[in-house]
Amino acid sequence: MFRGFAASCWQLARREAVLCIAVALAALSAVAVPPSAAYLGYLDWDTLAQLFSLMAVMKGFQQEGLFLWLGSRLLRRCASTRSVALALVALPFFSSMAITNDVSLITFVPFGLTVLRMAGQEHLAVPVAVLQTAAANLGSMLTPMGNPQNLYLYARSGMGFWGLCGLMLPYVAVSGACLAVLVLLHPPIPLAGVAVPARLGSRRALCRHGAGFGLCLLGLFGVVPPPVVAAVVAGVLLAVDRRPLAGVDYPLLGTFAGFFIFIGNLSAVPAFRQLLAAVLEGREALVAVAASQVISNVPAALLLSGFTSRWDALLVGCNLGGLGTLIASMASLISYKLVVQAYPARRGAYLRWFTLCNLGLLGVLGLLAALL
Repeated sequence: MFRGFAASCWQLARREAVLCIAVALAALSAVAVPPSAAYLGYLDWDTLAQLFSLMAVMKGFQQEGLFLWLGSRLLRRCASTRSVALALVALPFFSSMAITNDVSLITFVPFGLTVLRMAGQEHLAVPVAVLQTAAANLGSMLTPMGNPQNLYLYARSGMGFWGLCGLMLPYVAVSGACLAVLVLLHPPIPLAGVAVPARLGSRRALCRHGAGFGLCLLGLFGVVPPPVVAAVVAGVLLAVDRRPLAGVDYPLLGTFAGFFIFIGNLSAVPAFRQLLAAVLEGREALVAVAASQVISNVPAALLLSGFTSRWDALLVGCNLGGLGTLIASMASLISYKLVVQAYPARRGAYLRWFTLCNLGLLGVLGLLAALL
């Protein structure tokens, strides 16, 4: 019995490593700052509510086949391996701006592998999946709802929607151009039209999720309080269709909560607060990039946000920090797992392509940040 419990705990730790780390850090910090009612004030309820609402709505769209249907329509116009690869990379790049980087990868990486298999071009599976991963992480930089760290920093900083978009636009534009160049390096091999069957779900469900997304935008712009948005979304889905609620990434919400408590407790210790603030001063972007390589960019954003008010530098650093190592952005692990499951023998090739691509893009965007 004990052995079975230990095995279950080990599997949970492997599957949700970041969540376990967040909970462990929160528990350790509670030794210095004993639990109290103040803990409730540590939690950023608006960010948690926005994140929950967006994940539920996007899961609904995904289950109704909207994204695959749009992708299949686009691929009908592709007549060569180059145009197919360009479409497969463009899909997560642009869609991640609205549906988050992880939803884009969950949707379009398996879609891309299927397309390449049907086209007889499986040798392109690894490079295309690597570029799709980079595309989702880079395209999602543009908007607050593109990724969790943007959503959090947007809410925490008070930065306007267009202010965030304007700040990240140069990086997204340059990264888009770099991705296009990398795709165009592949020689075009003529193909017959690639037809991928994709059925669109019920019109009523799509309209319902569309209304939910509109409500999420109202919460994002501060028209409706985010907790109200979350309550409405949850209530409607509980009454009509509970499947999207089952697909919400609750471990991610738990990770946020754990880091909120950890950061709140550290902030209550003057010596640590002064030390980290001194380390960050004038180096916010660089420290954010470095921290992201080890703990990934979402925890880095949560941790560092408690010790600096230079939101623009922190936003740039945490977004660029998603490039680099495989764990720099947790969304990158989605693609890795999907490719390795489909092609176990290509694990090493994927890691080589991924590292080379990400370090190159990080170097280019890092240079741009230094110039700006």
